[in-house]
Amino acid sequence: MSAAKRLSIDRIACAGRGVCAELFPERVDLDEWGYPVIPDPTVPEHLLGHARRAVAGCPVLALRLDPAPPER
Repeated sequence: MSAAKRLSIDRIACAGRGVCAELFPERVDLDEWGYPVIPDPTVPEHLLGHARRAVAGCPVLALRLDPAPPER
């Protein structure tokens, strides 16, 4: 059983402040306008602490951490 999670962004709520990329650069990049881009949304167990900190630090609560879908 894997503890991996999936990171997602509510693009409507996002204000493009870049806090998520500062707190979790392992998975979050910024586009040319300063909005987050997540090339690989899967967050392995060893990075969960960083992901939780980024989710909690989002000033508009636009970043979310959900259970990863089961592998087939």
